[in-house]
Amino acid sequence: MVRLRPANRRKQRSRPDVSNAQHFKSNLRDIYFNLFEVLDIGERILGKGEFQGLDEDTARATLEAYAQFCGKELAPSWVPGDRIPLVLDAAGDVHLPEALKQSLKAHYDNEWHLMGLPERVGGTGAPATIAWSSFELTVAANATAAFYMLGTVIARVIENLGTPAQKQRFLRNMVDRHWGASMVLTEPDAGSDVGAGRSKARHVKDDIWEIEGVKRFITNGDFDGTENIIHLVLARPEGHAAGTKGLSMFIVPKFWVNEDGSLGERNGVMCTNIEHKMGLKGSATCELTFGEKTPARGLLVGEVHDGIRQMFHVIEHARMAVGCKSMATLSAAYLNALEFTKLRVQGADLARATDKTAPRVRIIQHPDVRRMLMLQKCFAEGMRALCLFTASIQDEVELLGGHGSVAADELDKLNDLLLPLVKGYCSEKVYELLAVSLQCYGGSGYVTDYPIEQFIRDQKIDTLYEGTTHIQALDLVFRKIARDGGQTLRGLMERVQGTLGTIDPAGPLGVEHAALSRALVDLQGIYQALLGKLGESVYHVGLQGNRVLFATAEVVIGWLLVRQATVAVVARQTAHASEHDFYDGKLAAVRFYARNVLPALTLTRKLVEQNTLEVMELSESAF
Repeated sequence: MVRLRPANRRKQRSRPDVSNAQHFKSNLRDIYFNLFEVLDIGERILGKGEFQGLDEDTARATLEAYAQFCGKELAPSWVPGDRIPLVLDAAGDVHLPEALKQSLKAHYDNEWHLMGLPERVGGTGAPATIAWSSFELTVAANATAAFYMLGTVIARVIENLGTPAQKQRFLRNMVDRHWGASMVLTEPDAGSDVGAGRSKARHVKDDIWEIEGVKRFITNGDFDGTENIIHLVLARPEGHAAGTKGLSMFIVPKFWVNEDGSLGERNGVMCTNIEHKMGLKGSATCELTFGEKTPARGLLVGEVHDGIRQMFHVIEHARMAVGCKSMATLSAAYLNALEFTKLRVQGADLARATDKTAPRVRIIQHPDVRRMLMLQKCFAEGMRALCLFTASIQDEVELLGGHGSVAADELDKLNDLLLPLVKGYCSEKVYELLAVSLQCYGGSGYVTDYPIEQFIRDQKIDTLYEGTTHIQALDLVFRKIARDGGQTLRGLMERVQGTLGTIDPAGPLGVEHAALSRALVDLQGIYQALLGKLGESVYHVGLQGNRVLFATAEVVIGWLLVRQATVAVVARQTAHASEHDFYDGKLAAVRFYARNVLPALTLTRKLVEQNTLEVMELSESAF
């Protein structure tokens, strides 16, 4: 008699354990290489101005300790956050999995939230380069947890834009009492078109207003484990103009905050739904309803009506964060795939494929697997270089007087130009490369035994929120390049030319010099072609904008990798033998990139030059 087994029972086998944070793998060595060997922040940034209290040894020790913390306290709740559902109760409160709340508590108990805050508000005064390096570690360990830590970012926005009374009311509470926060823009009928929002604001007295409306897709719009949540909300005051210019920004707390900073009654903002998503499931993406049952009171930020400009202080930080999150996800996915390929034994060496007696080899010995690994490596390290170079520009801006200062204007514009590359390019390219990472596992990558399938689900949102990829492309072309006549872009390209001028074309980096030089010429040709076609129709930018964004990012990443190579060539000569493989890997990455990525700019140039408007003229019924 045949005995049937239940369908969910299977033969016992060895399985990897991702529940105890085995997915988290950091690349501190490459972070240190960027910070201290290439960007040289120990001499250029640390110990100066706002960053006087930090030196290189302290920075290294801090990042090392934080990486250990991430592995021990943040990473363990990554899987539970994905697989234990959020709960929305009748009172409009969202309840997180207990493991996730414990991770957040540990983060605040150990005062890691102070790292990115200036000393004047109780922080440690770490520069952007260190803060974004630590953020990479956070999101590689647990991106869901990272999003619940927005309170310190919103506190800094209130510090920069609020009135003295608003600062007194919120700042210390948000920092010391670990209040949560959210940015509230999107509405059900107005997604990326923020200016079409219908939420209304009615003036009560002084800086107090009442908000009415429904917002959607609000990341971490509600959660337990904190006594209050501060929402920064865009709404249109009665009588104000349509579009984005008519919007104002309001501080709307979940629980009202009295003038002396004490907590008052529950305010009239409620979570009325949680979205069910493909990834980042532990991050509560909420529908928030304002003023439905009780008034939702808010304070006009700075007592000025300048909402969209004010909100961009949050949006620009969020765009940088999204790009860094994508980069960190690729790096962690690559390091996990690398580990798998070093352990997995399958097939004979390709050179002996017809020899049935040939020994089976680890799959890292197969050419195609090595190709996929190097593709991931060069982009993960190139994107890290892009993110940290951008962070270093932010540090230089701070040292010159901060955002908006006359002395920092040129660097401010460079930072603005780099943000679409960080957010738009990294998020889009990483989603493509995570599929390559999964391919390294074969069928094993498609199941939950390994972390790559969750990496993919958690990362896909990066191409969609804080401005979709094409919005980033339009922002690059129209706002960051055309607005100043291409001056900032030319300045960036002059930096590339400056690096090329230090390299001997006949030397060890001759091939890379030639590839980057050709790519730079092609990029200039791309912009010239697009400029010429703009006279015919703006649709050319709509059709080719993404290609222009990607080409710009790939040239900048190629430049940064070549610049790293110039450092690695010299450093290897005097490095200890234990470091030789690291520097050899840096050189291998730039050589692979120069031969396999930069030549594609020539094709991109031809595609832009040959673009037509046929697809725009096609009848909809033909699609």
